[in-house]
Amino acid sequence: MQTYHYVLASQKFLLEEEPFEEVLKERTRYYHETEKEIDFWQVNQPAFLEAPEMAEVKAKCPQPSVAVISTNPQFITWLKLRLEYVLTGEFQAPSETIPDPLASQGS
Repeated sequence: MQTYHYVLASQKFLLEEEPFEEVLKERTRYYHETEKEIDFWQVNQPAFLEAPEMAEVKAKCPQPSVAVISTNPQFITWLKLRLEYVLTGEFQAPSETIPDPLASQGS
């Protein structure tokens, strides 16, 4: 099982009010320049929020939501500092309640 770290926010906040696309493009460019493998993904309406153990987190975040999921905890900390008004956390997957860490609801 792998530990996945996340930043979670409402779609409105992350995709409309923040220069979020710029942040991800900049980070992707940096990873390519340093020949680092991409270890983060944007997931709209993340399915991991449907797991029973994530009910409290889901209740705190306005829906629809967007998550950036990563195997790199330092990247998530960096994003949290950059974006400020987001929730962060982690989960283990694959598991019985979270079979696919990168799935969207309805996929």
